[in-house]
Amino acid sequence: MKKILFYVMGGETMCVQHVFLNALDLKDNGHEAKIIFEGQSVKLPPELDGKNKLYDRCRDEGLIAGVCKACSAQLGTLEQNEALGLTMLSDMSGHAGILPFINDGYEVIEF
Repeated sequence: MKKILFYVMGGETMCVQHVFLNALDLKDNGHEAKIIFEGQSVKLPPELDGKNKLYDRCRDEGLIAGVCKACSAQLGTLEQNEALGLTMLSDMSGHAGILPFINDGYEVIEF
C-alpha cells in the first residue's frame, strides 16, 4: 500500500479535477490518499462544495486533509473554508506543511 499526499497549489478547477480523480482511484485500489489545498487553491473549496461531485466525494470519503490557514486568510476565504468544516492547517509558519505527512510515510505530489 502506498500513501500519497496531493499538495495542490494552483487554483484551476480543471487541474484539481485530476487530483480528485487520482486520489479516488488510489483509495479505490487500496492505497491511502490525502489532499491539501495551499496557495491559490484555497479559493476552490467554497466554489466546489455541493457543486462538484468529485470534490464532494473526496470530502465525504475523508480524503481532504485540510486547507492552508494563512493563504485562506490572505485570499479572503478563511471564514468560508472554516464554515465548510475543513481543517485549517498552519503548522509551517502559518501555512500547511508537508513534513508531518512525510514523517507518516507519504509521498508528496504537487499540483
